[in-house]
Amino acid sequence: MTKEINLHLVSDSTGGTLNGVVKACMAQFSDVMPIEHLWNLVREERQIDNLMKTVAEQPGPVLFTLVDDALAHYLQEKCKEAGVPSVAVLQPIMQNLSDYLGIKGKSLPGLQHMLDEEYFARIDAMDYALHHDDGQRTGRSLAEADVILLGVSRTSKTPTCLYLANRGIKAANIPLVPDIPLPQEIFTLKKPLFVGLTESPARLVELRTNRLEHLGETQKTDYLQPEKVKEEVAKARQLYTRMGWPVIDVTRRSVEETAAEILTLLSRKRELEQQKKQDKKQQEETQPLQNLHQ
Repeated sequence: MTKEINLHLVSDSTGGTLNGVVKACMAQFSDVMPIEHLWNLVREERQIDNLMKTVAEQPGPVLFTLVDDALAHYLQEKCKEAGVPSVAVLQPIMQNLSDYLGIKGKSLPGLQHMLDEEYFARIDAMDYALHHDDGQRTGRSLAEADVILLGVSRTSKTPTCLYLANRGIKAANIPLVPDIPLPQEIFTLKKPLFVGLTESPARLVELRTNRLEHLGETQKTDYLQPEKVKEEVAKARQLYTRMGWPVIDVTRRSVEETAAEILTLLSRKRELEQQKKQDKKQQEETQPLQNLHQ
């Protein structure tokens, strides 16, 4: 039997951070249906007074992200009076960071949404992903990519690229289509991280069948034949192995999990490149000294 609970989500900004935390937490509780009451851009005590009227009518935990300590304290006191629990979602993180750094946070709401360099990088990355989806563009523009994903049809290439773009990563994707060779220029690219995506043939047949049914297509083709799909996947694997590209099996992964692994791979690649640059610089600096002693 499903249990319903009221959750009151109070934020001094857009509520995106709080919403993500709540979704991650509630996923751990089966048979519980949260009824979310959203209160965004809460920055004054009178707003708290108004929302507490709803809390009194529909009691439930109050989860909040308020960086203003005085306002957060005011909300907590009101929750105590109403007899409902309150949880300061960011407070433990902020306090621990503050203690470690030895400085106090700015306590300014919405800083992560300011139109700064990072924001425009995300917009640029999103535009890049849309224009380099499904092999639309090749050539020199691919050299700008941070990540290039390859995979047979229905291996979540597009949604993964869009998710990465939202993290400011320029991601392109190229489909592996039977009997159609890859553009040769991609094999000369040095900057991008190439990642091969794969999936179980049975799952691919299921996804492709659903896709064609949604489009109203009923004609049977090699696109759906289990043996042909198995052959596609095997050839893709052979390509990844030959090129030395990392492979991610997306069969049992969400887009978020796939993107998280790609971000880890990209971080390691960048760290390795940075280390090589430092080693080269150090070698160049020590070489003249070695020559003097010869």
